[in-house]
Amino acid sequence: MSRPLTDQEKRKQISVRGLAGAENVSDLKKNFNRHLHFTLVKDRNVANPRDYYFALAHTVRDHLVGRWIRTQQYYYEHDPKRIYYLSLEFYMGRTLQNTMVNLGLENACDEATYQLGLDMEDLEEIEEDAGLGNGGLGRLAACFLDSMASLGLAAYGYGIRYEFGIFNQKISNGWQMEEADDWLRYGNPWEKARPEYMIPIHFFGRVQHTQNGAEWVDTQVVLALPYDTPVPGYKNNTVNTMRLWSAKAPNEFNLKDFNVGGYIQAVLDRNLAENISRVLYPNDNFFEGKELRLKQEYFVVAATLQDIIRRFKSSKFGCRDAVRTSFEAFPEKVAIQLNDTHPSLAIPELMRLFVDVEKMDWDKAWDITTRTCAYTNHTVLPEALERWPVHLIQNLLPRHLEIIYEINQRHLNRVSAMYPGDLERLGRMSLVEEGSVKRINMAHLCIVGSHAVNGVAQIHSDIIKDTVFHDFYEMDPHKFQNKTNGITPRRWLVLCNPGLAEVIAERIGEEYITNLSQLKKLLNFVNDDAFIRDVAKVKQENKLKFSRYLESQYNVKINPNSMFDVHVKRIHEYKRQLLNCLHVITLYNRIKKDPNKHYVARTVMIGGKAAPGYHMAKMIIKLITSVGDVINNDPVIGDRLKLIFLENYRVSLAEKVVPAADLSEQISTAGTEASGTGNMKFMLNGALTIGTMDGANVEMAEEAGEENLFIFGMRVPDVEKLDREGYNARAYYERIPELKQVIDQLNSGYFSPKQPDLFKDIVNMLMNHDRFKVFADYEDYIRSQENVSALYKNPKEWTRKVIHNIAGSGKFSSDRTIAQYAREIWGVEPSAVKIPPPDMPRD
Repeated sequence: MSRPLTDQEKRKQISVRGLAGAENVSDLKKNFNRHLHFTLVKDRNVANPRDYYFALAHTVRDHLVGRWIRTQQYYYEHDPKRIYYLSLEFYMGRTLQNTMVNLGLENACDEATYQLGLDMEDLEEIEEDAGLGNGGLGRLAACFLDSMASLGLAAYGYGIRYEFGIFNQKISNGWQMEEADDWLRYGNPWEKARPEYMIPIHFFGRVQHTQNGAEWVDTQVVLALPYDTPVPGYKNNTVNTMRLWSAKAPNEFNLKDFNVGGYIQAVLDRNLAENISRVLYPNDNFFEGKELRLKQEYFVVAATLQDIIRRFKSSKFGCRDAVRTSFEAFPEKVAIQLNDTHPSLAIPELMRLFVDVEKMDWDKAWDITTRTCAYTNHTVLPEALERWPVHLIQNLLPRHLEIIYEINQRHLNRVSAMYPGDLERLGRMSLVEEGSVKRINMAHLCIVGSHAVNGVAQIHSDIIKDTVFHDFYEMDPHKFQNKTNGITPRRWLVLCNPGLAEVIAERIGEEYITNLSQLKKLLNFVNDDAFIRDVAKVKQENKLKFSRYLESQYNVKINPNSMFDVHVKRIHEYKRQLLNCLHVITLYNRIKKDPNKHYVARTVMIGGKAAPGYHMAKMIIKLITSVGDVINNDPVIGDRLKLIFLENYRVSLAEKVVPAADLSEQISTAGTEASGTGNMKFMLNGALTIGTMDGANVEMAEEAGEENLFIFGMRVPDVEKLDREGYNARAYYERIPELKQVIDQLNSGYFSPKQPDLFKDIVNMLMNHDRFKVFADYEDYIRSQENVSALYKNPKEWTRKVIHNIAGSGKFSSDRTIAQYAREIWGVEPSAVKIPPPDMPRD
């Protein structure tokens, strides 16, 4: 077999076809050396690889800055409606390669670094991931920023500049250990501090009511210092801004009444204020009602809204004077999208600014607020819905609690006018939940205070209307919409899988990169032997490359001809990594029982982080690693079955594993995963999906044809029926011999001989209180996995299904998602206008 092309050689091929515009290589080299010398103050003789990475990053950034300034000037001159995407999480990953792709600089940089005796891929590996998110929610926000810029929307991402992002996961003796993610340790070449836009944020204090209205007094002040990161669109010269806030103590913090002894302590206490932006809460789909988290949520919202209003009032570039004094046009010029309920305090805060500061009357303020705000719901799991204790809000944000009560009173008046005498409905729809601890239901606040509420996949949006928010849907059906999630094809195909991007471009041209629905044209090649061969060859090269990576990282021999069966996402009971584990043990038992039979070789990879306080998730990781220890070291098994836990799964690791996967595991209990976006990444990159009819899997099956996925298990009505009748795990255990064998092995310590009781908690949960009904889907899952193995024996038929999937993945571009948000929620039209680059005169 001929040597596979390196990624650099593939990119060279693409550049010949003009996928990366010709850039002056000698200029890049000159700028690289200039940055090494003058920015980093380094001589080539003493520079280390990190210095080279920073020199390259600054060189590439130079190409962003002119476009960035010009984009902002363009917005000020044309005054379009601005979109503000508020999110507590932005899971950006690395920036260097993405920037080169979007500016069309990748090949020129590749050539320049090569001529300088450096390897660009090695330099890219030095960059730290910006891990300012937990999983799907934060990664979606990152894809949306890319699409908003690529569609020419005047959009801003607003969030928190966490000093420490999602923890680094280390596996020690099979257990997850957490390490702080000090991602800013060496500095961040992509951000620009903006101290001139620093904003005071108030906490605590009390409210006094005067003739002039409510005044919030005796507050503690924390400053919000913005850091801006450029967000380039794909080859359209648009560069938008992600603005992340960092907390700073004001100079007089705790020093007003210090005495000689108290000065040192007062300065040290500044940390208390600055802790607000210290660390990302590492919970995914789980609400933890901590005061620091509430502070974070208010901090980002308060800073952002003041910034939005400042920008609305001053309409000239660089101008700080208030030009607009009336807020009539606010909803025509401003759209605020709340990414889940984390920024829900934007609603009472906007009301406070309008009523208390701008002296607007309540009804006018409320009309403007609801026409401006829109809310995206991301989960129906009850433990994930935010319900803040009233006493916490009362203490931290006393004025906001008053405003929330007023919103609730007027809302309930409307409910009782529409449904007279229906007291139960009033209780269900109230923003305030009575109980031993009085709480504010933040989702209810978001629905009442928004003009649009959307779920993130069709099935999820239907569930919201039918169950969790049914009362609200009945009252305001026009508010409820669906916006199926998407992923950016720039990062999740062009960047991470250049080989496949090129094979597609050879057949259908390059337009698909910004119009992913063009992939439908690949259906013309589904029986084309040369195309089938090319797609299979790219997959094999990706697997070889990832095998080498795994062998270097895990010291385990990988069979690159085995099926790569991949399950990567946060570890959570509802995502059912346990079901996958039961299948692996079942396969193991079958090989042990009949070692001479032919089995399709599999390398099963499971990766993901468990929230530090989530005991069961941590036990699941320990189980996977323990089962892997037994299987991977059993000579009878050989290389027919391997189970590998992928440590520290993150964006940059996803970019390696996604292109190499053959089978994508999307096996949540039907009705629990709102959408999923990993499922889309695997589909676009030529993996086949084994999955339940949950989240976006449903629409993937519609787009590619259900016969081209491996769909198994209960549907939502089956799950509901089982809930009504009562789920009896023991009945499955007693009826299915292979399942019984696996559970007995876990129970007896077969996979933990030194600690026979180690997995008792897992067995007890599965047998007695499994909310996610693993056993109910076991049999059908095993059967479906047998179909997977059978098809894998026929490489040509397998690859034909792969092509059907790639051709059907066009719907799942975040460009399509954002275009729908723009037209159906924000009331703006995507723009194909290409802003003139910095070296061209403006009109």
